[in-house]
Amino acid sequence: MELYKSIDSITSREDLARFISLLRIDLQNNKAQWENPTLERYLEAMEAWVIDMDGYYQNRQEPKPEQPSWKTVADILYASSMYE
Repeated sequence: MELYKSIDSITSREDLARFISLLRIDLQNNKAQWENPTLERYLEAMEAWVIDMDGYYQNRQEPKPEQPSWKTVADILYASSMYE
């Protein structure tokens, strides 16, 4: 399964922990494919994505979360790996 496809099934803290493990493994195995492979770049992208995240949910025709869920955290973590 593609990493991003697993995000939709995240509903619990345990699901998020498994996703974070998969994200870490993906970074180890595919570092060259990550737009933001360093902690500094990753955190910078995370900040920018959180500021702009309303557009992501609009593009997916999903309501923006008023209260973040475990899935929202996974969306943020995954998007930060590639957000420019």
